[in-house]
Amino acid sequence: MDYKNSGVDIEAGYKSVELMKEYVKGTMRPEVLTGLGGFSGAFSMEAFKNMEKPVLLSGTDGCGTKVKLAFLLDKHDTIGIDCVAMCVNDIVCAGAEPLFFLDYIACGKNYPEKIATIVSGVAEGCKQSGAALIGGETAEHPGLMPEDEYDLAGFAVGVVDEKDIITGADLKEGDVLIGMASSGVHSNGFSLVRKIFTMDKETLNTYHEELGKTLGETLLAPTRIYVKALRSIKESGVRVKACSHITGGGFYENVPRMLPEGKHAVIRKDSYEVPPIFQMMAREGQVEEKIMYNTFNMGIGMVLAVDAADVRKTMDAIGAAGETAYVLGEVKDGEKGVTLC
Repeated sequence: MDYKNSGVDIEAGYKSVELMKEYVKGTMRPEVLTGLGGFSGAFSMEAFKNMEKPVLLSGTDGCGTKVKLAFLLDKHDTIGIDCVAMCVNDIVCAGAEPLFFLDYIACGKNYPEKIATIVSGVAEGCKQSGAALIGGETAEHPGLMPEDEYDLAGFAVGVVDEKDIITGADLKEGDVLIGMASSGVHSNGFSLVRKIFTMDKETLNTYHEELGKTLGETLLAPTRIYVKALRSIKESGVRVKACSHITGGGFYENVPRMLPEGKHAVIRKDSYEVPPIFQMMAREGQVEEKIMYNTFNMGIGMVLAVDAADVRKTMDAIGAAGETAYVLGEVKDGEKGVTLC
């Protein structure tokens, strides 16, 4: 009896590392001091030594049950983008510049080519956010997970000068709320998605005119990464006062997280067009509107607040970064919370 006979293939692990090295190489930053395969990743503090009071910000997350669609469609090259996005979008809400990222893949069986494909998506997400992929772990769990399944999680670290941290503390009545378009469902609410639609290849591979693509392609579209847009806004000279990543809990849970006590967000639902996939889910699943807005991003992946005088400059900066922006509403004095009208 040996380790391989018990279900863990060490040689497959070595092969996975070799296959993924090419993808990881493309994410490197000058501050990275170690190569892939060591016991830890080293990152020089040269990146932020000139800040007055550098503050590290960190975030960790996964892709939820969206991985189930990757299994069904046997498409594994974009789920890693989702993993990076879920982490870096959280830390940029506080104004951070992402520095480095680590991933963790747990699988029932290590198929090196599949693992490398997953990591190619992680690397792409890192390139989109400017973070270096400095390490990770692939763990085989025979007997705990089916051989053809895996789970993916990640961990991001960023930095911001203390004076530039986005806190929402100085929000005032009349500040304007701007939303950045999502690419679709992103990586939240898939437990409900999988109840609305039959999860089989025939259903997922069916083309829908209203979507302009198959259902599977629409649902598996990777999460937008908003790092470049936030950087573009900062470089334009605009100060973002508050910011919220619209993830699990939709508008009702996430928008209040950017508000201080005594401030209320008012968002006009007709300020942008809700993407067809959300309209389809509400119709096919007979999901009430409030539940939709309390579960999904409804076409808006990030909400930020700026001074009314900075709206045009902010919209231009977002557009220059390749994102689509909408003026959603405004901040009012009142009980902390959000009203959708």
